[in-house]
Amino acid sequence: MRNVAREKKMKKFTNKMQAKLLLVFCIIILTMIGLIVRLVHINRTDGERYAKKVLSQQTYTSTVIPFQRGSILDRKGTVLATSEKVYNIILDVKFMLEDKKYLTPTIKALTDCYDSIKEDTIMDLVNKRPESRYVVLEKGISYKKMMQFKDKEKKDNNIQGVWFEEDYVRKYPYKTLASDVIGFTSSGNVGNWGIEQFYNDQLNGVNGIEYGYIDSELKLEQTTKPAINGNTIISTIDANVQGIVQEHIKKFNKDMDCKNIGVIVMNPNNGEILAMASNEEYDLNNPTDLTPFYTKKEIGKMTDKEKLDALNAIWRNYTISDMYEPGSTFKPFTVSAGLEENIIHPNDTYLCDGGQNINGVEIGCSHIHGTVDLTQVLMKSCNDALMQIGAKEGKQLFYDYQNFFGMGRKTGIDLPGEALGILVPENKMSPVDLAISSFGQTFTVTMIQMASGFSSLVNGGYYYEPHIVKQIVNPGGATLQNFDKVLVKESVSSETSEFINNAMYLTVEGEGGTASGAKVPGYKVGGKTGTAQKFPRKDKRHLLSFIGAVPADKPEMIIYVVLDDPQKVEPSAQSSGIATEFAGEILKDILPFLEIYPTESSKGLNISKTTPVLPSTGTQTNSDKNTTEDTNMSNGNSNEDNADGNTTEADDKDANAKDNKDSDNTSDSSEGDGLETDNDNTFTESDEDGEILDFIPDTLESDNGLGIQSENNN
Repeated sequence: MRNVAREKKMKKFTNKMQAKLLLVFCIIILTMIGLIVRLVHINRTDGERYAKKVLSQQTYTSTVIPFQRGSILDRKGTVLATSEKVYNIILDVKFMLEDKKYLTPTIKALTDCYDSIKEDTIMDLVNKRPESRYVVLEKGISYKKMMQFKDKEKKDNNIQGVWFEEDYVRKYPYKTLASDVIGFTSSGNVGNWGIEQFYNDQLNGVNGIEYGYIDSELKLEQTTKPAINGNTIISTIDANVQGIVQEHIKKFNKDMDCKNIGVIVMNPNNGEILAMASNEEYDLNNPTDLTPFYTKKEIGKMTDKEKLDALNAIWRNYTISDMYEPGSTFKPFTVSAGLEENIIHPNDTYLCDGGQNINGVEIGCSHIHGTVDLTQVLMKSCNDALMQIGAKEGKQLFYDYQNFFGMGRKTGIDLPGEALGILVPENKMSPVDLAISSFGQTFTVTMIQMASGFSSLVNGGYYYEPHIVKQIVNPGGATLQNFDKVLVKESVSSETSEFINNAMYLTVEGEGGTASGAKVPGYKVGGKTGTAQKFPRKDKRHLLSFIGAVPADKPEMIIYVVLDDPQKVEPSAQSSGIATEFAGEILKDILPFLEIYPTESSKGLNISKTTPVLPSTGTQTNSDKNTTEDTNMSNGNSNEDNADGNTTEADDKDANAKDNKDSDNTSDSSEGDGLETDNDNTFTESDEDGEILDFIPDTLESDNGLGIQSENNN
């Protein structure tokens, strides 16, 4: 019975059923074959389009993530340079042409959103570069501009083939402010000049990368390596002080038209540069623009090399890259060397009889000062006494101290392009060279050398390395490095420093001092003037300067001003009084920003002419007596008695020189030079007031071995 029942159950799966099952299997197999054929066909014909479409719908594509270059700030946090995120418009021409329906909507969206993109431009790409996958249509658009296009893209799926690449653009909010100090960047985040170049590696970061792919299980695998942004540089510059200095330079140069103007404001107690400027300021946002300096006609005539030379002349930092003869501003260094070696003493006196005859060369002083003490030597800028001091020191000691005070070598300031200056080597220094070098000619220096050395003379005798950066901070705000003061050496004793400060104070404030133009009501100002006659001496053009400190008894800042050949001033009228008054005007405006405040009036103070002592409290007030310096010629001419009764300095009319063996020709040396002889065989020149101006012989131009001109650095 059981076997019969089993047979009946088995008979239910009939042949008809088997045939139906076979038919189902056949249909399935055929369907699968059809799908495979279809997939193969799609992959061969449209595989790339579908793959691109998948990737285009993803926010993760293989791309570089650019780093953000670090910012540059002033000492109080004002942003001087920063990098702003922008977007580049990229067109994938080949993908846009994958479907005819993409072309017109995409072109219309681009031209509607961006005026700079023209339909003709895109069609030209379509015709000439249909296979291109990466064409930059526009660079540096804002986020707002990018979103205008994105909104259109969301509304129309036929807008295809356009994507946006992140980038950064360097911006300088204050355009020309501190252009000499900051520098600029070129393509690829490459710093040029200034902080941008010197700290390029610190400012730059590392690019990141973002990419994705679909694995064997059809899952999107994404990998992102974030960019590392650059560090922020906090400079020592005070933007307010820097701006004031630059405004004064622009205003002054409209009237004077100097070939070069340089100004350094510095903290003598730590080497920090508070302001550094020249007359060649340029817009950091457009550094290659020559139109502010030349006419379109002049630019049109320039070759590419001439344009590059012109730009380099604009970009260079005059205060560290140009060399010149300092003139009488070097006299405090000569005196300090003698004091340090105990060769001279504060109470020493010198007889000025109008000049010195050195190996047959008559080198004159601007006046017969008579008997002067060491303080008066600096106050009246007496070349005769300086030559006597130089002779006592000797060429070896003098040369050694030039080096010791930082002349002829780099200071180590953290800016590119620093020049060395040129000294007359000891083994080539003749007695005439030594005499003229004692009051600041025959050798060249840079402004930063003079400012750093002078700082050490007035701050108690400590030579600090000058620097332009205060701090480096990482993107997270953590301090990576502080640039504290770096003591390089002790240059002079505190006693010598005190003497120099007192002498500099009396040079500005004392009766007969040559730098009264630097007075600022309520402040104790000390300083020294200089007028160096440039090469060729016969042209009688001058470089005028003033270097000073405030407060004079305990300096918190120094200022150094150099005016190279004011073109709108006749040579006979080019005196360091111009630079002194210019410095005084700057001081009036910047001292409050530096938080240096007036003290009590110093009127009526009893100041010893021999060993002056600055009042511990009190400041000078402007006296009614008009005291100006007429340093017409470099090397220390001092005009003390004008026809109008005013007291003036011939500070830089330092030397009247002649070669006794030569007949009738010599050259000038008012800290400088020139040529003229009168009938009694004295080598002098008279200005409009009958002032006697003295000069350095032209023969010394070749004898000293320098072979350079002070204007050769322009």
